[in-house]
Amino acid sequence: MPAIKHQGQRVAVLIDVQNLYHSAKNLYGARVNFREILKLAVSQRNLIRAFAYVVRTKTGEEKPFFEALTKLGIETRVRDLQEFYGGLKKADWDVGITVDAIRIAPSVDAICLASGDGDFIQLVEYLKNQGKRVEIVAFGRSASGRLKEITDEFIDLEKSPEKYLLKK
Repeated sequence: MPAIKHQGQRVAVLIDVQNLYHSAKNLYGARVNFREILKLAVSQRNLIRAFAYVVRTKTGEEKPFFEALTKLGIETRVRDLQEFYGGLKKADWDVGITVDAIRIAPSVDAICLASGDGDFIQLVEYLKNQGKRVEIVAFGRSASGRLKEITDEFIDLEKSPEKYLLKK
């Protein structure tokens, strides 16, 4: 039986911004309400740290968004968008998120990962083997089925999309 959430629990929140952004855009044509995502993830527990993994473009148009995250108390981890010959663009945060989760794990009781990316299956298994409670917050239809199975708790944002989305 998985552990329950209680006020004394120390929690870290790691937000895969690209994953949530693309899911919200593709499923609902909307943007994500990160204030509500953070509240949901913390669930009245002791927030130790919250990280949002974001991508900076050459235009810099995302700067106000990064500032808004910081005002919410979320630390931004910024990576530049890589552009390759032929137009391919890439900004993958999977390894960075994994390293941060492993680094912070000794300081927390629970890790809430806001991402439905199946690439995190091994990370979730590792953290659970270390005795950590692992929760996934994501949009159910775009989340990995295996990830939903192995986590201690899968929190489906699609149960109340109006609460976790912003109108364009």
